[in-house]
Amino acid sequence: MCLAVPGKVVEIAGEDLVRMGRVDFCGVQRQVCLAYVPDVAVGDYVLVHVGFAISRIDEQAALETLQVLAEMGELAELEGGPDAPR
Repeated sequence: MCLAVPGKVVEIAGEDLVRMGRVDFCGVQRQVCLAYVPDVAVGDYVLVHVGFAISRIDEQAALETLQVLAEMGELAELEGGPDAPR
């Protein structure tokens, strides 16, 4: 099963297909490709799958999803280690 995790865009750099952003996942920040979401802006929430933002999501839905993932213990991977998603 594949999982996309919501995160908040805190920084954007580049343009078009090389557009990258720093996305915050509950305090852990990762570099993410933003090529598939050209309309996203700093402060928006995105769904991220294997390093790519695949869609924009509203803040309420993002926070609800993060809460459920935290209750399930599925956010531990984001907190570090060599196998954590990047």
